[in-house]
Amino acid sequence: MQTVLLAAGRGTRMAPLTANVAKPMLPVAGEPLVGHAAETAVETGASRLVVVVGYRGGDVREYFGDEFRGVPVTTVEQESQRGTADAVRAAAPELDDDEPFVVLNGDALHDERGLEELYGNGPAVGSFRVDDPSSYGVLHTSDDGSRVTGVTEKPADPPSDLVNTGAYVFPAAAQAWLDVGESERGELELTDVLERACERVDVTPVAFDRWLDVGRPWELLEANEWKLGELDRRIDGDVHEDADLRGDVVVEEGAEVDAGVVVEGPALVREGASIGPNAYVRGATLLGRDASVGHSVEVKNSVFSAGATAGHLAYVGDSVLGRDVNLGAGTKVANLRHDDQPVEVVVKGERTSTGRRKFGVVLGDDAKTGINTSLNAGVKLDSEGYTMPGETLLFGDDDPRSQS
Repeated sequence: MQTVLLAAGRGTRMAPLTANVAKPMLPVAGEPLVGHAAETAVETGASRLVVVVGYRGGDVREYFGDEFRGVPVTTVEQESQRGTADAVRAAAPELDDDEPFVVLNGDALHDERGLEELYGNGPAVGSFRVDDPSSYGVLHTSDDGSRVTGVTEKPADPPSDLVNTGAYVFPAAAQAWLDVGESERGELELTDVLERACERVDVTPVAFDRWLDVGRPWELLEANEWKLGELDRRIDGDVHEDADLRGDVVVEEGAEVDAGVVVEGPALVREGASIGPNAYVRGATLLGRDASVGHSVEVKNSVFSAGATAGHLAYVGDSVLGRDVNLGAGTKVANLRHDDQPVEVVVKGERTSTGRRKFGVVLGDDAKTGINTSLNAGVKLDSEGYTMPGETLLFGDDDPRSQS
């Protein structure tokens, strides 16, 4: 089925990681986030992809080219990010107007079984049950649960815990329903098109076993935990005989693991990356191309984007490092609050709970720390931000280097 993949957004809630990278292109287990969305779509039913690009769209175009996993790809540009309905409207000229079409968010992960069922049961919308539905679009269904009758965005008093996953199968006629008005957020929302579909045809709610909307840095960490957990052990790089690789560890050709290193999978060490000597990597960890974990460094459950480096005597836990970050010797990251409450992070100027008992820091591209820096749980450093030797950054500082 022809499939529209939405990949135009910048992802302001993902700051500072998106200062130079479109959110759909952030790294997840060796591929950009949008690559996983596209791959699942192709494996479960997409016969053609129309990819909508916007912010840093050239990077997305280059990634996909004209074909992806044997499926033809067309890219179109959403000139200004005015909402999801506007994005689909940008794609509409490339769609066959007499065939149904699927719309998927390029920054979300879906389980294969659920997406395959979605493709086979249109018109349909993906659904998922969550503990706190007030932050999502909540689906209304018929008494027997077989039909979707409407959707309410972020209700104060949710009628159910069943939320919209942003995965749709629309009938061909829906191409004429894209001329919606602006929502309260000032955007043209695809949920308004869903409402129109519910009025005209039977729309089936398709339940996903697993779904992740990747909008904030800790969700990028969770996405890597998901996809790294699917790896099978493979050692193609240069591994010293005194290194100890345990479990599902992938060392790509051109990567190096030195003496005295212990790596506990799942972990992916990409081409050009290096570990050691005498380093410890554990948990679901991605070391991107040319990343480096040096002497006596411990890394736990973290993402090192391409070129990120922790050279000596550092600890990094449950953190996300942008491209070419450099941690000075002795840098330590805290990832646990003394009161054992979920770690909070500033998102668009507001303290926001990650929902995670353990979460470290988020460092933008080219951020640098001086020697013996201490970073408290939840701290963010903007792109090209820095610390001085011996400096401590605590969550909530007024220092503009640590707030996004």
